[in-house]
Amino acid sequence: MTAMEELPLRPELRGRTPYGAPQLAVRYALNTNENPHPLPPALLADLQVALADAAAGLNRYPDRDATALRTDLAAYLSRSSGEPVAPGQVWAANGSNEVLQQVLQTFGGAGRTALGFTPSYSMHPIISAGTGTSWVDGHRRDDFTIDRAQATAQVREVQPDVVFVTSPNNPTGTAVELDTIAALYEASSGVLVVDEAYAEFARPGTPSALTLLPGRPRLVVSRTMSKAFGMAGLRLGYLAADPAVVDALQLVRLPYHLSSLTQAAARTALAHTEQLLATVDAVKTERDRIVTALPGLGLTSVPSDANFVLFGHFADSAATWQALLDRGVLVRDVGLPGWLRVTAGTTEETDAFLTALGEVAGTPAPRLGGSPA
Repeated sequence: MTAMEELPLRPELRGRTPYGAPQLAVRYALNTNENPHPLPPALLADLQVALADAAAGLNRYPDRDATALRTDLAAYLSRSSGEPVAPGQVWAANGSNEVLQQVLQTFGGAGRTALGFTPSYSMHPIISAGTGTSWVDGHRRDDFTIDRAQATAQVREVQPDVVFVTSPNNPTGTAVELDTIAALYEASSGVLVVDEAYAEFARPGTPSALTLLPGRPRLVVSRTMSKAFGMAGLRLGYLAADPAVVDALQLVRLPYHLSSLTQAAARTALAHTEQLLATVDAVKTERDRIVTALPGLGLTSVPSDANFVLFGHFADSAATWQALLDRGVLVRDVGLPGWLRVTAGTTEETDAFLTALGEVAGTPAPRLGGSPA
């Protein structure tokens, strides 16, 4: 018996392992869906000033409600989605995982149920367990899409208190149609959370669930600054919802949960939105380049609206993962037999990945250093 097993753990936590992608010292780390582009010098200069100003007041608690930050986030969402979002509709926390944890603390808990359409973001069931919320796996088709009729029937049968829809979905990459999200909302009497961590990378013509917010007081759309904004080290997530949902979340949030430094850094980054999001098209180019190159290697992929690609099929995905690692390329084994996931990185990183994959697949690598012909 291990030392942990001797502790009086809650039963639903026994036998579990902590969430975490491998953090290995490799040249090409393409396993955690980070934006590979460094922050622009102008932002770094402004960050130094903003953080110095905030540091001068660290003897005082931060703005408990992050009012200025929420105002800036609401302005960004309004501009980018075309849907007016008011500051009172926005809530922020330390990464989107804390946002989702607060949602489950508020609307889930002991005796309540959450449902998500797996395979999807693995933290959803983990956070559910951490909040004492029972978890139910929703159904997907073999191509990883959601069957609207089957999904809504399952929601009506289970009547979960919280429903998770990840769009674009992680680890598969494809966005969910708004008609499906709307149908799931109507089928549910609980809170519907649309996790849009990768929304900025969606292909043209893919609308955000933010456009569904009017008239749907139980709809929540979560976002993050970790991906498209390239601020993974900041740990800033946020959501948009009806103001009543935001008021309810404040019943469970810890006092002064967002530090003065975090708020200052996030506001400074939002002031540089145009420069930060300028890298999104470059990342999408590399994503599409990977998708185009895979058939030439005898492989396929799932259509992606994110900054990563789920690719296969492999007779032994674990062996392929190791073979790529042996060549200095770290991708993600997401636990789906026959499939692996790779983050779209820089042109150099894509070159390295495709070269290594060509060696592993026994096929010459495609032309390097740019978009495919």
